[in-house]
Amino acid sequence: MEKKPAYPQTGVASTCRSYEEYERMFGIETDKLTGKKVLDVAGGASSFTARLCARGIDAYAADPFYAGDRQAVVALARREIETSSAKVAAMSQVYDWSYYGSPERHRRIREASLESFAVHFQSEADGERYLAASLPRLPFESDTFSLILCSHFLFLYADQFGEAFHEAALRELLRAAMPGGEIRIYPLVTLAWEPVSYLNRLLDILAADAEASFVPSGLPFVPLESSVLVLRKKTIRSER
Repeated sequence: MEKKPAYPQTGVASTCRSYEEYERMFGIETDKLTGKKVLDVAGGASSFTARLCARGIDAYAADPFYAGDRQAVVALARREIETSSAKVAAMSQVYDWSYYGSPERHRRIREASLESFAVHFQSEADGERYLAASLPRLPFESDTFSLILCSHFLFLYADQFGEAFHEAALRELLRAAMPGGEIRIYPLVTLAWEPVSYLNRLLDILAADAEASFVPSGLPFVPLESSVLVLRKKTIRSER
């Protein structure tokens, strides 16, 4: 099989994914989130939190991207769309376009998502919903969230952050999840479109605290097909 060219990225990009992309990507049913507390980690300028809050769902997002002047954050996200869209268009032959249709539609979805995010982000005067925070330390009490999502950060940047960071990050997500709560992570490939070599080892290490499973993602795009990792926090820690 011909190896696909790696995505050219320095540092961590801030993404602007839409609410609908999150639903398809993670295989979540929004109607089942009523009455639950939800966290989007490394959410960037995605509209997921804004849309959930508009439906009356108790949703939060955490990302170091949120620090500083709010208009400047939105402007930076807009520039990131310019940059990422150019990269995607230049590499369009490596992606699966069965959902997005074209690079142009992919960009339009990003732009619409940013506008939804910007309205909500700038209206949150007290900063309660969008916290400038990063893994492996989050400013939330233990056993808080029914559902935690992490899109296009953990494992995607595996070459940059390494195994020790990922173990600490997963432990932190499990700490913040309530017993019986779920953590969903996607994709499980690197920016070089390769499987993460230490994923199974991490799952073995965390087996006392979480039940791991994999579910299909309904958002085809990345060159190497990936499942969604689901970690369900155990209600009683097992003794190993």
